[in-house]
Amino acid sequence: MAGIDESRQFVPLKIAVLTISDTREAADDKSGMILAERIRAAGHAVAARAIVKDEVKAIREQVKAWIADDLIDVVITTGGTGFTGRDVTPEAVEPLFEKRMDGFATMFLLVSERKIGTSAVQTRATAGVANATYVFCLPGSPGACKDAWDEILVHQLDFRYRPCNFVEILPRLDEHLRRPKAKGATA
Repeated sequence: MAGIDESRQFVPLKIAVLTISDTREAADDKSGMILAERIRAAGHAVAARAIVKDEVKAIREQVKAWIADDLIDVVITTGGTGFTGRDVTPEAVEPLFEKRMDGFATMFLLVSERKIGTSAVQTRATAGVANATYVFCLPGSPGACKDAWDEILVHQLDFRYRPCNFVEILPRLDEHLRRPKAKGATA
């Protein structure tokens, strides 16, 4: 049965939060604030936080900088996953993925459908692994960020969650490349 195994020790992660918006600033970035609060409440660290415009180059540059940082385990973006002309987060981030996480998009769709019905089809939430770093791209609404964290990420980013979670395989994400970042590979 799924749940927390209290016999396992919690492993805190370093998580960066990127808000993608043409209109938000730090003072009114509700989605970024919600994610940061939930990350800290779960016992993880907010390693970095930024806001960039809905522009492919700006989004990609920030995500590339964070996935190159050995101190960042996870990147969560919020915003830019819809269908308007300015929604370009998947286009900016997906080319960086070494492996796509299609199951995340499916799980997010299931969670969203229970909350907002058929309006859930309007998301292009996506996730993947890039440079031994998990990257999750969420919609920009505070409700979507709460749902993604509370129903998916809080569990999968907790080493104690059974039967499996993302944390336990984090050291092996780059074993095929023999890079030092994940420290899981041996020569």
